[in-house]
Amino acid sequence: MKRLAVTLVLLISIGATAQRQDGPRMHKGHEMDMTAEQMATLQTKHMVLALDLTKTQQDKVYDINLENTKFRKEKWDEIKAAKESGEWEKPSSEERFEMTNARLDRQIAQQEKMKDILDEQQYENWKKFTHHKKMHGKKKMQERGRRG
Repeated sequence: MKRLAVTLVLLISIGATAQRQDGPRMHKGHEMDMTAEQMATLQTKHMVLALDLTKTQQDKVYDINLENTKFRKEKWDEIKAAKESGEWEKPSSEERFEMTNARLDRQIAQQEKMKDILDEQQYENWKKFTHHKKMHGKKKMQERGRRG
């Protein structure tokens, strides 16, 4: 009986450690294979379903999403090219501060734009939606061991 228990524990531990772990080199996945227009369309449709947007709101939100996805895709391609050429270095604390500051400025600007487009109820739902999405992303990163 003891041998069986020890064998089971050994097999389970080997199975758990044998799982593929890419660590910090994990790629973004299928999302970055799409064009910026495709990603913006999908994001907008998710928002239409969640917030019940009118056609004019949908068009304005699409423009915002397109602008954001183009920026994100451009940055993603820039970093990917730098990593492939071997020129990429980990950013210094000052560079991280600047990047975080710029990101927060973009988020504030987006929030103001969304406040102008959406009515009060839609805006509150959007805030809950984005907060949940942000918290879910942090949780996933911690699960992958990339932070925390």
